[in-house]
Amino acid sequence: MQKRIKIGTRGSLLALAQSTWIKGLIEAEHPGTTVELVKIVTKGDKILDVPLAMVGGKGLFVKEIEEALLSREVDIAVHSMKDVPAELPPELHIGIVTKRENPHDAFISKKYANLAEMPAGARVGTSSLRRKAQIAALRQDLVIEDLRGNLDTRLRKLDEGQYDAIILAAAGLNRLKLSERATRYFTADEMLPAVAQGAVGIELRRADSDLLAGLSFLIDHATEVCVQAERSYLHRLEGGCQVPLAGFAILNGKELTMTGLIASVDGSRIIKKVMTGQPEDAAAIGHNLAEELLAMGGREILETVYGSKIH
Repeated sequence: MQKRIKIGTRGSLLALAQSTWIKGLIEAEHPGTTVELVKIVTKGDKILDVPLAMVGGKGLFVKEIEEALLSREVDIAVHSMKDVPAELPPELHIGIVTKRENPHDAFISKKYANLAEMPAGARVGTSSLRRKAQIAALRQDLVIEDLRGNLDTRLRKLDEGQYDAIILAAAGLNRLKLSERATRYFTADEMLPAVAQGAVGIELRRADSDLLAGLSFLIDHATEVCVQAERSYLHRLEGGCQVPLAGFAILNGKELTMTGLIASVDGSRIIKKVMTGQPEDAAAIGHNLAEELLAMGGREILETVYGSKIH
């Protein structure tokens, strides 16, 4: 194992918490290795006054970090897998997926116990088209407003009364030891998670096979299978993290079950389907589920969002 590893990471509290966690695991497994965190500002971090979907959702939080990997400024990158686009530079790959945190979304409010309790006209904050569409499908009478900023900034905006409730990923709250802020968690039936939500991935250069071997102890095979299915689905739909689609796989023994969803941005149309198969067919399950959703009307919805044809 090499004696020094540089991790490329965003500078947000959540990104640093995830990277510090990985740093601790590596140094515990390889006591002779020192791990350094290198903070990198991404395009998504700089653009705070415009909804991410309006500036192109693919790779907004990873492109600059990947450039640092390619120029060998860093050795590995630690990502929230839901932010990683379906296509990566050919020289790079996600070599490691760690054990998944709570993959669901959290409802957070100082006034209301759940979405159903909120009165008509109450304000819900979220930056995600996926969440907006599913909230609108559940409650057409709520006002859904954009909410940007890091997790701590979003919570502060709620506390200041700018919103009556906000929706965040449970995994982020847990990793920052803020799980007590969650009023309740949505079930997958109520709010299907984003592709790979709750999973942390390590991206590295394909040529660094020795480094991958030294870090392979971090791999969680069950999470890896589920994320493989979900990302295959995302790849077929040509999607990024800022698109009104969702995909969530569960491995139960030797059965992999995946649910996919494509929604119109206003929530007026929701297309949803479940597919089951063997874990060794994870990539095919994700791809085939995407094909079926496209055929059911998802193609028309996504082409409207993308402004281009899906092949």
